[in-house]
Amino acid sequence: MIRLGFFLKSFSVFFLFCVFVFLLFFIYYAKDLPRPEVFTEKDFVLPTKIYDREGKTLLYQIYDEEKRTVISLDQVSNNLKWAIIATEDSNFYHHFGLDLKGVARSIINNLTSGKWLATGGSTISQQLIRSTFLTLDKTVRRKAKEIILTLELERRYSKDQILEFYLNQIPLGSNAYGVEAASQVFFNKSASELSLAQAAAVASLIQAPSRLSPYGSRFDSLIARKNYVLNRMAQEGYISQEEAEQAKKETLVFASPDQSIKAPHFVLYVKKYLEENYSDYFLKEKGLKVYTTLDWGLQQEAEKIVQEGVKSNEGYGAYNASLVALNPQTGEILALVGSADWYATSSYPEGCPGTEEGCLFDPKFDIATLGERQPGSAFKPFAYAEAFKKGLTPETVFWDTKTEFNPNCASTAVEEKDQYGLDCYHPANYDGKFRGPMSLRNALAQSINIPAVKVLYLAGVKDTIETAKSFGITTLNQPLSWYGLSLVLGGGEVKLLDLTSAYGVFANNGLKSPPVAILKITDSEGNIIEENKKTPQRVLEENIANMINSILSDNEAKVPIFGRYSILNIPGYQVAVKTGTTQEFKDGWTIGYTPSIAVGAWVGNNNGGLMNKEPGVVLAGPIWNKFITKALEAYPSNKTFQEPDLSKNENPLLRGEADLNKDDSQYSNWQAGRDAWQAPK
Repeated sequence: MIRLGFFLKSFSVFFLFCVFVFLLFFIYYAKDLPRPEVFTEKDFVLPTKIYDREGKTLLYQIYDEEKRTVISLDQVSNNLKWAIIATEDSNFYHHFGLDLKGVARSIINNLTSGKWLATGGSTISQQLIRSTFLTLDKTVRRKAKEIILTLELERRYSKDQILEFYLNQIPLGSNAYGVEAASQVFFNKSASELSLAQAAAVASLIQAPSRLSPYGSRFDSLIARKNYVLNRMAQEGYISQEEAEQAKKETLVFASPDQSIKAPHFVLYVKKYLEENYSDYFLKEKGLKVYTTLDWGLQQEAEKIVQEGVKSNEGYGAYNASLVALNPQTGEILALVGSADWYATSSYPEGCPGTEEGCLFDPKFDIATLGERQPGSAFKPFAYAEAFKKGLTPETVFWDTKTEFNPNCASTAVEEKDQYGLDCYHPANYDGKFRGPMSLRNALAQSINIPAVKVLYLAGVKDTIETAKSFGITTLNQPLSWYGLSLVLGGGEVKLLDLTSAYGVFANNGLKSPPVAILKITDSEGNIIEENKKTPQRVLEENIANMINSILSDNEAKVPIFGRYSILNIPGYQVAVKTGTTQEFKDGWTIGYTPSIAVGAWVGNNNGGLMNKEPGVVLAGPIWNKFITKALEAYPSNKTFQEPDLSKNENPLLRGEADLNKDDSQYSNWQAGRDAWQAPK
């Protein structure tokens, strides 16, 4: 009895001594420790995220070394939470920060292995403290600090808060930190959408992110660990063994590491704007959210249709294509495909025409926003618009007849140079025919060249260039002497995005809404720091826009060249459209619009290689037709173009009331006949 009392007394003294030592230990190490509440103050390094217009599809992240998206616990699927708890800390909701059973098990394992601190019984709380505040050194000092901070962490926060901190903090490989970033990187989906097998795979990566990487050489080890996680979930009662076995059979398809960018050319267009307006540090670390104008559904359709079109055009020697779609009312870019295949190899098929070196090209080059190509007849509407401003009308009659535009050359146009060594200029029509007198409506609708050159002559090259620039064409910057009458046939280079947006001015009744790629930008807290609130500006009189719209949407006027049921006709809709083909067939274009959407398609070769002799309507037309037909399902046009008012023009000649019974020989030489057709200034 005395011995038992002595033992109890000695044990009490020893216990009190241990408590005293622990308190001293606690005080000694705690004085220099960080405050656990830093979790609620922690300024994570957050990348800039670029989304589609709905904010649902992540297109790209601009990050430094960490990909991270902070989410709340209720945004994590139960599958993923259970998978992590089952394998990392099955007693998480029942311990006080330290799992004594786990510690005991760890001590036994360490003693058995003969290596002190070789293995640990760390809880989720301990792992969180270790990854946030401490080094990974396995020392008694570090372990003591870890225990102290863990106890304080558990005292201050609820279990759900601690789990949320953990799920946003853990490294999971491929620069992904936190379960949301990992879910996006490995499966292109949110952490709330993971299947059971996918959740188990993400949980597996916690043990060894690099060694178990799905992109490494130990893929089998990852699958084995995933199956182990599923078994643990079944053992802990989170799922049935049958569910575990079913999930083991699921084939996991990991996103390719080089496919982490969606709508690549559009994203790089947005990224360029961001880099020009925000610092590199701000973009990589402050968690901006960029909500773009892109309609992800339309973008996917555009990419598919462009790739199918290029495949069909290979027989014509055209190995690339580009497409732009925007809302002419707002300028918002809805879809943008800069090149047919971002992931293509770096050359065309062997022996394609145009170069002697295999037609090398860069498949990542963005024709839509960077490429400057001749638009062919797609430039004509700007010259017509300028001429209409000066008094001509769609019903004005011009003669389509063989014409020499250099007054120093004979009208028969036999010679190629005049007496001063300057080129003679006598363009022909696409089909080599001349049609005699025809209205400007028919001339533009059928894309007849001779009347178009006469229109530019009367409108003036300088004024036409200024009109095109006011519409948003940014590339006509050569000295005026560089341009000639061939400008109306595509003698100046343009960008597809500029050209499509410029056609949007006609669609918007003369109001210009420049291309816009960003709706708004918010900071990590959701505060708006930039928002698009641009208003349209009038650059063309509404009635002039009505004239162009009336002509380009007049299917009857197009019939003699394109046929009644051509690729340019969209049943059920009034669509204005113009094609273009450059000299020597290097580029093919189709640009068309309704009041609700403008679409431009380009076909050709990046290096300017020649295509087979087919016009833009044959090569670019089908791509344009398929896309705008699809786009009109999402952006239907309930409006029709307003008919122009021609009553203000009292000149009968300009209203098409000319005497067409005259001998047309007087019009065969433009220099002699120009005064009769001269529009008023």
